[in-house]
Amino acid sequence: MIILDIAFYTFIIVVGIQVLFYGIIFNSLTRHKIIKPKLKSISVSVIICAKNEAENLKEFLPLILAQTYSNFEVILINDNSTDDTLDVMEDFKEKHNNIKIVNVKPIEKFWGNKKYALTLGIKAAKNDFLLFTDADCKPLSNYWIQAMSSHFTKEKSIVLGYGAYKKIKGSFINKLIRYETFLTAIQYLSYAKLGQPYMAVGRNLAYRKQQFFEANGFMQHMHIKSGDDDLFINQIANASNTEICISKDSFTQSIPKQTFKNWILQKRRHISTANHYKLKHKLFLATFYSSQLLFWTLAITLMVFMYEWKIVLVLVLIRFTVQLINLFISSKILNEKDLPLLSPFLELFLIIFQFFIFIKNMISKPEYWK
Repeated sequence: MIILDIAFYTFIIVVGIQVLFYGIIFNSLTRHKIIKPKLKSISVSVIICAKNEAENLKEFLPLILAQTYSNFEVILINDNSTDDTLDVMEDFKEKHNNIKIVNVKPIEKFWGNKKYALTLGIKAAKNDFLLFTDADCKPLSNYWIQAMSSHFTKEKSIVLGYGAYKKIKGSFINKLIRYETFLTAIQYLSYAKLGQPYMAVGRNLAYRKQQFFEANGFMQHMHIKSGDDDLFINQIANASNTEICISKDSFTQSIPKQTFKNWILQKRRHISTANHYKLKHKLFLATFYSSQLLFWTLAITLMVFMYEWKIVLVLVLIRFTVQLINLFISSKILNEKDLPLLSPFLELFLIIFQFFIFIKNMISKPEYWK
């Protein structure tokens, strides 16, 4: 059948594309040598934007304040919270003289826009070197500030870190969320190593205040409520000003969504934001996702019809072998060692959910910052 002939030769091309991604492009992360940079004594401002995060601040802020670093301040931004967030911030400020509170009042022009709140916090920071994380996030080491800030140089004004999610035993949605986060990190860290940085996560990101104002802050995309991390990095990052930090001392860990509904709402925001990336970055991401979708669709179709099934089976094994080798090595680097063995199963579910989210976003707009 002509249709199956076309499907077969298309499948060969798709497998080649997938091997290219996992064997060469994403291999740039696995080849990265973790060299401990020379320690610096630069002054750092840790910026945390919180909206209704009273309980998380009580739990995680002490871990920030306990960092083994000589000179840092913590900028706490209360973004019009309706719970006890501001009271919690003020309690901490009474006990620590390196805390500064920015209490954001809502204005009609920037209603519900986290970028406006972050801008006020950045302006309030006294230091040029800024380190960002979330209120529901904790550093996994007392040397987090030290590890991230050590990668700043005269040339490198942006440092991309890894923000993991907490493991929840026996939870499938947790495995899926962590796998998606793990795979996304492999992509943005690999592309950064190849000189094509395109995004970051606000759970673990650092850049210079000077860089922020030279780029006119978030004004280029202030009308888009999401993207304070990835859109901003997509705008300003390049091969010469960006470095990655993947030492285990630099990792952070956040509380993941625990229901499919909440996770899908979160991913809808992320995917809608990606539509505003630079064209070349959208093409990279679209090619990878399309090749994943076609790999599964064509492999299943060809095997069902037993069309050249021996060749198809060999190609499937080659693709999975290259993928698993990359994922196993990457999992050791990013400390996600329980994920690679489940990757074929998790990947299939993730592709289905992403396709559903794409369709959903075409029908209606996703919700944004709380």
